[in-house]
Amino acid sequence: METRLRVNGADRTLQLPPQVSLLDALREHLGLTGTKKGCDQGACGACTVLADGERINSCLTLAVQYTGREITTIEGVTDGELQRAFVRHDGLQCGYCTSGQICSAIGMLAEHAAGMPSAVTAHHHGDAELTDAELTDAEIRERMSGNLCRCGAYNGIVDAIAEVAR
Repeated sequence: METRLRVNGADRTLQLPPQVSLLDALREHLGLTGTKKGCDQGACGACTVLADGERINSCLTLAVQYTGREITTIEGVTDGELQRAFVRHDGLQCGYCTSGQICSAIGMLAEHAAGMPSAVTAHHHGDAELTDAELTDAEIRERMSGNLCRCGAYNGIVDAIAEVAR
């Protein structure tokens, strides 16, 4: 089946069986190996990429579902500010989850900026805007809870995201 994907700003046409996941299309058919296959069940977040700026688990989605949408992988992240913050704050050790963590953090920061609440967002009354809600460590931890770090570098990850959010 012909599948047209727009990945990291480039249009790509692939011949894929309809059951190929977006993760496998990226890794095995496009050679973009920065996105990692962790659990292959959507539980760890190592496969997180951005689809039209929203974070998704690429292992749980079919490539054909993303025809015409902009997919951004770690290879397509052009602003290195978050990556440098991860290094400064020791937010990575083995690095396996880092690409998913960074893509998820980009999406999470956009969600927060758009005023999307999390499970720990303080309730706002009246016309108060959620965009004014502080991005606390608790908020960051809750919003990033779908991304696991096998090495336990969570404190550095939270510190890096908090620095970039300021």
